[in-house]
Amino acid sequence: MQAPVSVWDGNMDPDAVPESTWRNVDAVLTTNLYGMPDRVVELRRHCDELGIPLIEDAAHAIGTHVDGQRIGTFGNAAAFSLSKHVAGLAGGFLAVEDARTRRELELLRDDLLVPGRLRADLAVTLRPLARSSVRALHLVRPVWRTMQRLGLLERDAFRMALQTPRLNGCAREAPSLAAFEPWVRVDLHGFRERHGPVVRGQLTLRLSRLDSAAHDGPPPLFRVPFLVDDRDALVERLVLHGMVCGYVYDPPLDDYAGAQFVEPSPDPSAARWFASHVLPVDPHLARRATGALTKERASAAFPDPVPDLKPRMPLGQ
Repeated sequence: MQAPVSVWDGNMDPDAVPESTWRNVDAVLTTNLYGMPDRVVELRRHCDELGIPLIEDAAHAIGTHVDGQRIGTFGNAAAFSLSKHVAGLAGGFLAVEDARTRRELELLRDDLLVPGRLRADLAVTLRPLARSSVRALHLVRPVWRTMQRLGLLERDAFRMALQTPRLNGCAREAPSLAAFEPWVRVDLHGFRERHGPVVRGQLTLRLSRLDSAAHDGPPPLFRVPFLVDDRDALVERLVLHGMVCGYVYDPPLDDYAGAQFVEPSPDPSAARWFASHVLPVDPHLARRATGALTKERASAAFPDPVPDLKPRMPLGQ
């Protein structure tokens, strides 16, 4: 089921979970949205009291820490994404508690992967360079508009089309995972291909740079979530300034999938408000982004009524 979230960061709000719900869950999956940590100490305590596992989605949170402890080390398992943090557009890893579990997962991985192709490896390697070139040459706007007109974008909205009838049919094939590939692979069609030495070498180099950067201070958030009025209009207008906004999760899963696939949260109103007002901005483009938002006269959004403002996020990011 979907947990109720905070309107301020989009992460789980443990205080809003009814006690009856806590007694009926088998595990907890965190979010760490945009690199802002969940209230993971509190969630760990709840899981320990209930004797259930805590699994950390740390895709946005490499380097994030709470009270000196890294996100990804609080749970029984954690998933990380290299494609986001090191701009490799490939790769990720799982962190688990013991060597036996790791070996079992390695066997599952080997079962799922298919042989790679040199052409695909070269495409993965060159794509980050192409993106950097497009940005440096101020071609984001014409390239983006051209892709829209040619139908080269896989999604017309923030989320891909759910395709309810097709998903219903695939659900009957569980526990097989293969049937769900059209949804899993969106934006990353080669996710099951085994990477060759070209991609692995590039990822190793990029990851070493990430490690060295961590010694110079805390890493930036994966995205800075501005809460703004007229968010959808601003997303369109920012393209004119050469910025394409990604990682917008709207509508929230309660509304996107509905009760047919998702048990609704006790109160989805905060998720709906956050999802319709958040504007994720790449911190490396902060100066350009703030300048563009100022020119567009963007205004900050506040939930009505404004809830309790006591700090919810542990310091340490």
